Amino acid sequence: MMNIGRRGIHYLHTLNSVPKNLIEEGQNRVVEASLTLIRERAKLKGELVRALGGAKASSSLLGVPLGHNSSFLQGPAFAPPRIREAIWCGSTNATTEEGKELNDPRVLTDVGDVPVQELRDCGIDDDRLMNIISESVKLVIEEDPLRPLVLGGDHSISYPVVRAVSEKLGGPVDVLHLDAHPDIYDCFEGNKYSHASSFARIMEGGYARRLLQVGIRSITSEGREQGKRFGVEQYEMRTFSKDRHFLENLKLGDSVKGVYISIDVDCLDPAFAPGVSHIEAGGLSFRDVLNILHNLQADVVAADVVEFNPQRDTVDGMTAMVAAKLVRELTAKISK
Repeated sequence: MMNIGRRGIHYLHTLNSVPKNLIEEGQNRVVEASLTLIRERAKLKGELVRALGGAKASSSLLGVPLGHNSSFLQGPAFAPPRIREAIWCGSTNATTEEGKELNDPRVLTDVGDVPVQELRDCGIDDDRLMNIISESVKLVIEEDPLRPLVLGGDHSISYPVVRAVSEKLGGPVDVLHLDAHPDIYDCFEGNKYSHASSFARIMEGGYARRLLQVGIRSITSEGREQGKRFGVEQYEMRTFSKDRHFLENLKLGDSVKGVYISIDVDCLDPAFAPGVSHIEAGGLSFRDVLNILHNLQADVVAADVVEFNPQRDTVDGMTAMVAAKLVRELTAKISK
């Protein structure tokens, strides 16, 4: 039914004779249907987890299949279903390295995807789309003990997600950001919502007290200047051997509302994850990333895994499995 309505609204939008208020009314119905879908799924999963008892925090997957804010390729829009498929692939089991069982809904649930393309097809602009993403994240957080684990999508989604987490929890969070790029341009190529500008929006909004960027190896003078402007702690790969001990023994989140982890799959060396839009040699090994995650002392309140591009993956889906493994280990870090 939603697809039929979406096609109809898209058609009406092309007719100059259609009153603006009629188009806006149709857009509002699609937005409300989208949020209702997330709200009811989150409510159902939250009730299930609470009924089972024993969970103080439980990871809940939320897909945000958005790719149009990428400066190069839009393939990350297709990532969420591929990551889900890989999570439950029969080639591996459902136990994380820390011993959490993903089959247990007290550990992991799934509330589905924000219907990004449907919203864009009916004329929703990016300002409103970002608000809808934020509202969707808040709906998950409202269902205690669910905590959102977001599947991107390009890295522009981190801004509305972190904003929602900060606003819902009532204060800034510490952010651990693993990436080949700092994504902190003020307005990349004229797009304030570019995936290369998401952390500028986060920092200027006051949603993060402390931002640590790890794995950086493609950074311009503006990236460094913006980092200094916002007081960002940037750990570049050229000094990783020196920084390793510190990064593998992080303690974050004191005196703030919690810790948010954002993992861009291209933080990894392309030998481990070739299925990304921006291939940048000289990155972290997969075990480097797991060592940082496993040893992190923090109350992780939300996380995202972004920038996996299925259109550039190997034929056997190796990067999908890598992204799924990151999600699995983040699940273990969040759930308790």
